Amino acid sequence: MIDLSSKVSKSVASVPPSAIRKFFDLASEMKGVISLSIGEPDFVTPWSIREAGINSLVDGYTHYSPNSGYTNAKKAIVSYINRRYGIAYDHNGECLITVGGSEGLDLAARALIDPGDEVIIVEPCFVAYKATVLFAHGVPVIISTRQEDDFKLKAEDLEAAITDKTKYLIMGYPGNPTGAVMTMEDLAPIRDVLMKHPEIIVISDELYCELNYVSDELCSLARFPELKDRVVMINGFSKSYAMTGFRIGYVLGPKALIAPMTKIHQYCIMSAPSMSQFAVVEAAMNCDDQVKAMRDEYNHRRRVIIKGLHDAGLECFTPSGAFYAFPSIKNTGLTSDEFCERFLMEKKVAIVPGSAFGECGKDNVRISYAASMENIKTAMERLAEFTADLKKGN
Repeated sequence: MIDLSSKVSKSVASVPPSAIRKFFDLASEMKGVISLSIGEPDFVTPWSIREAGINSLVDGYTHYSPNSGYTNAKKAIVSYINRRYGIAYDHNGECLITVGGSEGLDLAARALIDPGDEVIIVEPCFVAYKATVLFAHGVPVIISTRQEDDFKLKAEDLEAAITDKTKYLIMGYPGNPTGAVMTMEDLAPIRDVLMKHPEIIVISDELYCELNYVSDELCSLARFPELKDRVVMINGFSKSYAMTGFRIGYVLGPKALIAPMTKIHQYCIMSAPSMSQFAVVEAAMNCDDQVKAMRDEYNHRRRVIIKGLHDAGLECFTPSGAFYAFPSIKNTGLTSDEFCERFLMEKKVAIVPGSAFGECGKDNVRISYAASMENIKTAMERLAEFTADLKKGN
């Protein structure tokens, strides 16, 4: 019998399955588990957005859309970006509607990377960054951010990572898993480094842009006019608008880069779901108040989580965005994998080891507060019990 596993691409075989899904799947098979592992809003998508999708089905929009997306959806997206970021994009050529933000990350890697190209990845980060680079036969070059720097990318670290093989930089703020935010003031030194290296592209993952608890200002390297034509913004509606199941995202950038990404999208995906694109029009144009209401509730939960972590004796950087806390568990003497496995088995709470997001996260765990307040409070009580047990040597 043929060993089929030997036929699998080496680049695919070398990438382990997502640790996020591992702990989610384990939790789903146990009774009475509180899951704070998945980064998915627990809110139902606002009704007007759902209604727009339903009405599109009633009106017969059940076929393929144009490859890059319906014109009305792309116009709504670029209008939203102009309103919230102050950046102007042409819907015709500078906007591609994708199947979630993750497709955008994959398209960028496949459109830009030739074998051996280096890609700078800012860690801890979303698990797909490194995987998409490896799948495209690129070479990940890791910058490890530090808690003492609020997990922000520092200009000197970026400069040190750049070589003549660097193709692009990928970074995500507000950050998953840390909740870190970079302001325009924080981004200015990064801009200065990139101006010295005009050959480097930036892939900026901004899926959590609306979930910022310290400012209403949306920050991006694309806001610097001198950088705009080198920045590809990956964005979407899954997180801020509670639309994960709609599988809808978008990519914005210069036509010279959006065109090859659209080419891959044409062959591999064809088009994003038609119904979801009609929902996007409503989300982008009319749902600021609903987003603010969800953000305010996340902010309340964030405070409860941080207090619970401190009460449990765990040091934690105070997140400014997204819906994650990333506490250090170093004082427990456990690895992040051991901590998460024991916490799940002994207290029936599922969280994710920080090692899933890069080597520099190995002393941390990720806790999602996209969960009900009741579950969060109960989970924090169990966490305090768990760390107390560890101190007793149990």
